[in-house]
Amino acid sequence: MELSGLVQALRGAGPQPPAALPAAEQVLLQLGQLLSGGAPKAGAVRDLCALIEAADCRWLFGGLSPATLGGLVVALSGYAAPPKQEQDAADLPCKDSEYAGAAERAADVGAVFLHLLVKLEAAKTQESLGVPVVGPILCRVTGPIYIFAATHIVERSWTNVRSRSVAQEVLESLVQAAGCGSVAEFLRGKNEDEEGRFAAVMGLLKQELTKDTWKRNPATKHVFSWTLPHVTRPWLSRYLERVLPPSLLISDDYQEDNKILGVRCLHHIILNVPAADLCQYNRAQVVYHALYNHLYSREAPLIQAVLLCLLDLLPVLERAQRQQKQVRPTTHCDEVLQLVLTHMEAEHRLALRQVYARALPAFVQSLGILIARHLKRLERVILGYLEVSDGPEEEARLGILETLQCTIEHAWPRMPCRLPVLLKALLKMLWDVHTDQGSTPEPVKAALLQGATECLILLDRCSEGQVKVLLEGVYSSCEENRVRECIRKVRENT
Repeated sequence: MELSGLVQALRGAGPQPPAALPAAEQVLLQLGQLLSGGAPKAGAVRDLCALIEAADCRWLFGGLSPATLGGLVVALSGYAAPPKQEQDAADLPCKDSEYAGAAERAADVGAVFLHLLVKLEAAKTQESLGVPVVGPILCRVTGPIYIFAATHIVERSWTNVRSRSVAQEVLESLVQAAGCGSVAEFLRGKNEDEEGRFAAVMGLLKQELTKDTWKRNPATKHVFSWTLPHVTRPWLSRYLERVLPPSLLISDDYQEDNKILGVRCLHHIILNVPAADLCQYNRAQVVYHALYNHLYSREAPLIQAVLLCLLDLLPVLERAQRQQKQVRPTTHCDEVLQLVLTHMEAEHRLALRQVYARALPAFVQSLGILIARHLKRLERVILGYLEVSDGPEEEARLGILETLQCTIEHAWPRMPCRLPVLLKALLKMLWDVHTDQGSTPEPVKAALLQGATECLILLDRCSEGQVKVLLEGVYSSCEENRVRECIRKVRENT
């Protein structure tokens, strides 16, 4: 019987389909083979959607093998996937027409999944079917349907407004059908003892997340990176062996956007897996070396992602060294900071200067008194960055002022000998900011003046009042009220 004729028969059959109708198992099996063949008949997916909508739950699910429906769902998901690419040509963009076709197919397939999930919900309440029948079917279809939704839910080159809207509806219906309240609960489980569907999803993604295959499907990396943040502590540790290798693989690519994607996945893993698990089998060291190599990049977004990730990984490594009683002349934090300072000295691009300066205070705080090891180079960086404006928001200067404050607080015994050069640099910056006629907003100027004043106060404290003495002549000869106000605060601070 033709599919369209079967739909008409089901619509006119009432609550009890006639015995003459073919079994749902046979119909769905043939449709799965048709869709898997790569050249489905025009309108076959829409006819399937109409079939499921018209079908009675008992005809559709009674006697149906979960494997058959699972195979059909996999075939539908594959039919709606973005165009496959050859590994050697994976970086070449597909034609817009190919992506537009994928979006239209996804919208049609999403409609099928929506009707299927509605039928599964209805079947739960029927006495002849219920959970014993629906449960195994849901176990088979949740993984492929979830991957379909995650592939098309975010704006990508292979999606459009309609496909994204349908994917969002599919995901919401899937979460509801699974009896969960959120995507995170759907993936990880309702409590720590319950296993969610993340293992099933990763099982389906595993074959596409290998070194030789991950670039063939342009959606795979995005599905993985979109899914991973939903699984947090304490659930993520049980999946560490599944999520760490693909994260390292993606971060090791030569394309910057892939590197950033992989580093963000690694950062999520570091934040949500216990330190003991990270250090087991030297995993943390492997991640550290992968991140450290990225520090030689010249791209600001990547450097920012790497530095943020390292700042959370370094305490894990240092704690492990202390527990193993390993004695090292320098720590991993020393190694990173030494390289960062080397790059900062020679860096002229404002975007990178700002990224480095924003991260620097955290490194100083992490090292504490051990920052004294780096004072000579750090001093050169501070002086160089205070001297040069980096734009209206002055992010680099503000970061360096915060760095100087942290350095004075932790390494104050080493500050008196550096007082002349630091005092000169701070006063020059005060004057430059006050006389700046550019586009710097007043709140930013105020923050710079406040930061410089606080540094002068800290320098005065650790030099036993020498700053007050040196500023006497400046205060008496200065006629600019704003600069005088900063100096007055230093003089009056006790």
